[in-house]
Amino acid sequence: MIVHLVDASPYIFRAHFSLPSSIKSPDGQRAGAVYGFASFLLKLIADEKPTHLGVAFDRNLNGSFRNDEYPPYKAQRDEPPPELVAQIDPCFEMAAALGAATFIDPRYEADDLIGTLCGRLLPQGHGAVIVSSDKDLAQLVGDQVSLLDFAKGERYDAAAVQEKFGVRPDQITDLLALAGDPVDNIPGVAGIGRKTAAEILAVFPHLEDVYERIDELLTSKLRGARSLHAKLTASRDIAFLSKRLATVAFDAPLPAGFEGLDNLVDNLAYKGADTVRAEALFDRFGFKTIRDRLPQGF
Repeated sequence: MIVHLVDASPYIFRAHFSLPSSIKSPDGQRAGAVYGFASFLLKLIADEKPTHLGVAFDRNLNGSFRNDEYPPYKAQRDEPPPELVAQIDPCFEMAAALGAATFIDPRYEADDLIGTLCGRLLPQGHGAVIVSSDKDLAQLVGDQVSLLDFAKGERYDAAAVQEKFGVRPDQITDLLALAGDPVDNIPGVAGIGRKTAAEILAVFPHLEDVYERIDELLTSKLRGARSLHAKLTASRDIAFLSKRLATVAFDAPLPAGFEGLDNLVDNLAYKGADTVRAEALFDRFGFKTIRDRLPQGF
């Protein structure tokens, strides 16, 4: 079984900021994010024809349990517009009406919900296609998991991740630990960028190996080896903190009804849209032509 697991936020944000603000519900509320997200999900279903489908949402758009350990995590971001936040729940309703299993949690990010689902499914021989433009999810790619950037039509297996990022999927968190990530405000090691981090990880497989064998840096052929040694030595705690912040969790809570592998697989099975619910949502938001795209026979 292959399950398509969708990271909803990139598609909700893209829809909100790219579609006209004139798209509004009959009561005058902004509805572009809902319309764009529904359009994306219908196209994904039509193109990919998933047999199993889950959609994960971010409840807290600028934080998570990671802020407990590192308050500045994502703190540099502007607060999302209230009119966007107001459309998260309707997008959640829309995904459910279109037949997807839906997941959201106040403390865990969509990435963590997807990671938790993969952690339950992969050991049992199932696979996943993760639908997202978020580079952080490349850490989950492997023999059973691929990453699909649907908007760009790009698919990543392990070889493609290596080509794009310069490291293997299992080294993505090490890359972020060393180089940091300004998008999520993950600090990394001061003075080490992506290219240098990838060069280090070509010699030392993981962050733990870097610090276990750090004196080998001094005799390595890496450029600026002595300077790297000093930077890494000074930033050991920050590097490991950064890796924890960048690592997808596998223990996020899932909704009732998803206990046990059989229930999980059954509830992820795509059985088609609930036409009555979908039509009611289209009416509520004043969507007209999009209703013609509901798959026939559902």
